[in-house]
Amino acid sequence: MEMQSIWSSTENFLPREPLKGDLTTDAAVIGGGMAGILTAYFLKQHGVEPVVLEAKTVGSGQTRNTTAKITSQHGLIYHKLLETLGVETARAYAEANQRAIQEYERIIREHKINCCFEQKPAFLYSLEESEPLLRESKAAAHLGIEARFTTDTGLPFPVKGAVRFDGQAQFHPLKFLNAIAQELTVYERTRVRTIEGDRIITDKGTVTAKNVVFAAHYPFINMPGYYFMRMHQERSYVLALQNAMQLEGMYLGIDKASGWSLRNAGELLLFGGANHRTGENRNGGKYRQLREKSQELWPDSREIAHWSAQDCMTLDGVPYIGNFSENTPHWYVATGFQKWGMTSSMVSAMLISDLIMKRENPWQKAFSPQRFTPGASSKSLLEDGLHSVRDLSRRIFAPGRAEVETLPPGHGGVVERDGKKVGVYRDEAGNDYVVSIRCPHLGCQLEWNPDEKSWDCPCHGSRFDYKGNLIDNPAQEDLCHD
Repeated sequence: MEMQSIWSSTENFLPREPLKGDLTTDAAVIGGGMAGILTAYFLKQHGVEPVVLEAKTVGSGQTRNTTAKITSQHGLIYHKLLETLGVETARAYAEANQRAIQEYERIIREHKINCCFEQKPAFLYSLEESEPLLRESKAAAHLGIEARFTTDTGLPFPVKGAVRFDGQAQFHPLKFLNAIAQELTVYERTRVRTIEGDRIITDKGTVTAKNVVFAAHYPFINMPGYYFMRMHQERSYVLALQNAMQLEGMYLGIDKASGWSLRNAGELLLFGGANHRTGENRNGGKYRQLREKSQELWPDSREIAHWSAQDCMTLDGVPYIGNFSENTPHWYVATGFQKWGMTSSMVSAMLISDLIMKRENPWQKAFSPQRFTPGASSKSLLEDGLHSVRDLSRRIFAPGRAEVETLPPGHGGVVERDGKKVGVYRDEAGNDYVVSIRCPHLGCQLEWNPDEKSWDCPCHGSRFDYKGNLIDNPAQEDLCHD
């Protein structure tokens, strides 16, 4: 079964031409996913004529792999924000994400977009404890969200408790994206290589822009900004099931062993989880975990699709949205969406378009990439730093794990070949695909991901297929072939 989301298989985009030569524009948006297209949409609504530069095709990145929950319920976030960042930031975060839900509904209604939009409650549940959920429900209600504690969820298993948010929603993300992108100028198959001031240098030409928006998931410019020191990436997995069950709302568990994500999409049930830090899935088995659990819960169900997603995680749990750095006043960034890409994309579009138009925005301080939050960030900063040091040292000191001759068909790994460490995938026919295991971003050693037959960077999350072709940034180049 091919790994493809149900969104990708049920929506077609007309191809766009790549950039041909040079041009000048008021605003250039790098990235043709939900965040980039929405930002360009808002700018056009404000009278600006932006251009969108997309390395592949519109919606071909993380947007197609979402579970497409439009919700302000982002895990155990509001109690944490109140404790670590204070009521002002917590209230801004809540208001921004609640407004995002309203904006999706407004745009869909105004443009009469047929994208399976449905209002649904969102539930955060636990099989093990109720106290964190009681705290979260009180925190969310204190911040103006329609939230309450409950034990009545409609799930096929008993829970200790849950937080219910009313007035949330879900939709088909690619049908929505396709509709709002229609009137925008988008150049596909146009990869940005570097930026020099207001000059965006691509593989197809140069764009000179008064304003530049980085909306390509993970910023590929290391300095200024230093985002590679302030984020890591994580992966998660999803099954689409027939003959499972119809649920009242959208669900997310907080327990490590049972933190499943559930929602319906028409007659299907989307069942997700098995999260891990990118580059730390050496043993595989993530899809197997989901399949075994789904068969336990719904023995008559049938899997019709499976896919995975990648998410940027910030140090303090709040996305980086706003000015790219203090030294680049006309560069803007939207990243670190913490697995909540739909509402975060809308918040990014509203906030960044306001900044470009010189309008006041009440959420600017809360989401500012220049914020200083040592209390909320120090633990994550230490953990991310230790991961990077460990993985860089692994490249230098750790030996290959096997000789290439011992690699069985259908498997990959870091092996010794002629006294040198390389990455090898051996297909079922016995053909070897040999690549460098040095990530072209900052040099960390890549790890084999057996669930997806990919080479993943544990430092900053770049990913490559078994042939060495780039899948996910911040890397900008394919792997060398050794």
